[in-house]
Amino acid sequence: MFPNLYSAVLFVIALFVGIFLMLELGRKIGTRRRLQDPDSSKDGFGALEAGIFGLMGLLIAFTFSGAASRFDKRRDLIVDEANIIGTAYLRLDLLPAAAQPALRNNFRLYVDSRLAVYRAIPDVGAVKAKLAESMVIQSEIWTQAVAATKAVEANANAVTSLVLSSLNEMIDITTTRTVALQTHPPALIVGMLAVMVLAGSLLAGFGMAGSTRRSSLHMLAFGILMAGTIYVIIDFEYPRAGLIRVDYLDQLLIDVRDSMK
Repeated sequence: MFPNLYSAVLFVIALFVGIFLMLELGRKIGTRRRLQDPDSSKDGFGALEAGIFGLMGLLIAFTFSGAASRFDKRRDLIVDEANIIGTAYLRLDLLPAAAQPALRNNFRLYVDSRLAVYRAIPDVGAVKAKLAESMVIQSEIWTQAVAATKAVEANANAVTSLVLSSLNEMIDITTTRTVALQTHPPALIVGMLAVMVLAGSLLAGFGMAGSTRRSSLHMLAFGILMAGTIYVIIDFEYPRAGLIRVDYLDQLLIDVRDSMK
């Protein structure tokens, strides 16, 4: 569910080694074929290679675009949650004074629990425990708010609508962020992407057979770029486990928590 930086780096290193081996294997196959049939060793393969490389490029492009889009969505949701919680907290002023202290205290506990959820990543067990804790506090806040709105005398309908609607949004955004956190492309897509990169490496190595000497520079550049692109895609998908992160936006929730006097 939440791979760490170590596992992602291991996967990319293994992919890089695989790319290098496929390049070398493809070159050896191409060299052997040229020795056996120097006149027709490349006949009929151009369209096939173009199709495979085109498919590989499209798959990388779509996967990269999807990962970047989900990254932006997760980042936007942090801002949305901070704004929603802040608004809900301010609307507690509309409730009877006697009901406010308990609600405000639960709000502080709630924000602390929300921050704890994301700090617990990539520990799946801890994340689930903190999510459950947040749900309990949510339920308490809702119950207290409903009871408090019943005691409102002036503009009761307007107050009830404002307070409860903001609390409802606060609850909904929790579900939305949880789903966004768990939304990733199927493992089959990642596996297919790796297979396509390895297949492309094999064909690229086959094409290098026309040279009498191996170009280590080209092989190294191809391997680094392909493996690096896959790593960036993985990093985009798990922005709290790798080098590309959204942790800095948690400061928005921390600021909201600090404002809850």
